[in-house]
Amino acid sequence: MQTQEKEHVVRIQAGSVSLEGTVNLLRDAQGIVVFAHGSGSSRHSPRNRYVAGVLRTAGLGTLLFDLLTAEEERQDMRT
Repeated sequence: MQTQEKEHVVRIQAGSVSLEGTVNLLRDAQGIVVFAHGSGSSRHSPRNRYVAGVLRTAGLGTLLFDLLTAEEERQDMRT
């Protein structure tokens, strides 16, 4: 199985809001797993990135994206 991957930062439009994510696509991926992160976690979390790496090793692509905008995440951290 070909496991060469390419990581790309993507933006997902949700109405007037743009949410950031990181997609890793494998050449021969069997599918893709979507991680949607909200309060208390993000696509940059070492744990989430580790799990995504294990899934990619198993032949799955991954999309990790945050349900909060950067401003909402800053506000969430303050409260």
